[in-house]
Amino acid sequence: MRPMPIQILPEALAAKIAAGEVIERPASVVKELVDNAIDAGAREIKIEIRGGGQRLIRVADDGCGIPAGEVATAFARHATSKLQSADDLFNIRTLGFRGEALPSIASVARVTLITRARGEDAGTRICVDGGALMDQSPQGAPQGTIVTVEDLFRHVPARLKFLKTPGTEAAHIADLINAYALAHPALRLALVSDERLTFQAPGTGNLFDALLKVFGVEIANQMIAIGDWKSQVAPPNLGDDNLEIPSNFQPPTSDIRLAGYVSPPSVNRSTRKYMFFFVNHRWVQDRTLQHAVIEAYHTALMVGRAPIVVLDVQVPPDMVDVNVHPTKSEVRFRDPSALFRAVQKNVRAALVGNAPIPSVNLGASDASHDFPAQSATQLAINLYRPLPDSVAATPTVQFPNSDFQTPTPKLPMLRVLGQILSMYIIAEGPDGLYLIDQHSAHERVLYEQLMAERAGATVASQELIDPLALPLTSAQQAALGEHRAALASVGFRFEEFGGQTILLRAIPAAMHQSDPRDTLARILDELEQGEAPLEKSAEARLITSVCKSIAVKGGQVLSLEEMRELVRRLEQTTAPRTCPHGRPTMIQLNLGMLEREFGRK
Repeated sequence: MRPMPIQILPEALAAKIAAGEVIERPASVVKELVDNAIDAGAREIKIEIRGGGQRLIRVADDGCGIPAGEVATAFARHATSKLQSADDLFNIRTLGFRGEALPSIASVARVTLITRARGEDAGTRICVDGGALMDQSPQGAPQGTIVTVEDLFRHVPARLKFLKTPGTEAAHIADLINAYALAHPALRLALVSDERLTFQAPGTGNLFDALLKVFGVEIANQMIAIGDWKSQVAPPNLGDDNLEIPSNFQPPTSDIRLAGYVSPPSVNRSTRKYMFFFVNHRWVQDRTLQHAVIEAYHTALMVGRAPIVVLDVQVPPDMVDVNVHPTKSEVRFRDPSALFRAVQKNVRAALVGNAPIPSVNLGASDASHDFPAQSATQLAINLYRPLPDSVAATPTVQFPNSDFQTPTPKLPMLRVLGQILSMYIIAEGPDGLYLIDQHSAHERVLYEQLMAERAGATVASQELIDPLALPLTSAQQAALGEHRAALASVGFRFEEFGGQTILLRAIPAAMHQSDPRDTLARILDELEQGEAPLEKSAEARLITSVCKSIAVKGGQVLSLEEMRELVRRLEQTTAPRTCPHGRPTMIQLNLGMLEREFGRK
């Protein structure tokens, strides 16, 4: 087959391809427009969306505006006021610079821009649809810019099928606005979704005030300050903050400065989405920064948990390359090792100085027990030593009885020997040694119990004596709306309590040992991220998330009796070798393997 001839793509098609790199979803449009507003020196930005942003996005700012003679040029590809030469690429001091935002958006939607530059008597209105100029005329307007985007992806309808529900898309936009409120505390940001004000940043210039708005009083009051926010170089016209320097802060180098807040180990989440990183006030996704913070919490957090982080890294512009991704969400550092050390060292110092890691309390004697480092020989001896019956975790883990039984056990009879690293149960079977992941095993037990109850009619529910108020993030609220019926079917009962707060009145009986508010928040986080991909039923997916949230965790000490009961219950399940997510609950070291390793075979 003869290939097609090489040819230059039509301008309209090339623009749509470029738009695909920059505009992934409605939140991408909001990001580009807010970046432009901040670069224009805006102090107040109002974002209005309808239908999750697909029907309408409007961003209004009080920035410097665009001169009438430059308005049409702003919609030309590669048009920008932020670069003059190639050297400027290595000294980026603005959020936007590629000159792709407006033409990319206008190629896939209908865009109307109204603007008036400082010093001009009248403003300008321009309308561009599918990349074609429809109208341009003078119009009265306040200083600043208003950009209205309607019917996003109307010119590339195939892209519409990749969008999520309006609630989910609105949640992505809300997450974005939360990030901007944290990166630029002096900005007065407002978000209106379907004619309802859902977020209003205080705009005081104090980062702590932004924390209060985004995370709530309870979390904000526990956060630990890092660095000197007041001394950081702020974007034009954004003012200063009043964060004090903690006594344990040591500037890592003259070229790297850190500022922000981290949560103590006791305040954590099941997802890393609440870890906000900014580089020179630009919100980025960076593995080096994320890994450095996680390392700073080493041994302080249970497996699968993540801290809440708001951290801005200030570096000279020539030390970071922000031109590595079309959406400018990723960056490349000239010296990532130095950055890693700086972040890890300062976060760790703040944690040690302000939130010492508590000792583990075993039993009712209130005696604190340390777990010193062990030699390989000591670890091998302790690994096979059963825990005494008198040693019980606090709180005691209970495994409620249920009526479901399987005719034939899917596992051989196992004899529990002990626990290693407070994560794995060691058991002896007729064909060798078994290491059982206590969290995954408990997930399987709970999953089959709840599914059996659901098959009978409904999952057992437990009324709360005192209803609990639970403030939700925008993403959690979207997940709640999407899964409201499924949540009710598994035993949750709640009602609206004003704003983004709900009143929790009943919970599944199986989660009586867990903190109801924390557990429901974790479940909503997991649902929003699309956990449990193997489950097709919405209820089965929800039950999987419930089980993950309330199962015993890695790092939790169990008594010998608790381990025996968990293994007994696991033996009765229909699929004891995997958790509901498909991960293994155990590994086996058979006799042949042991004999070979010890030279007996």
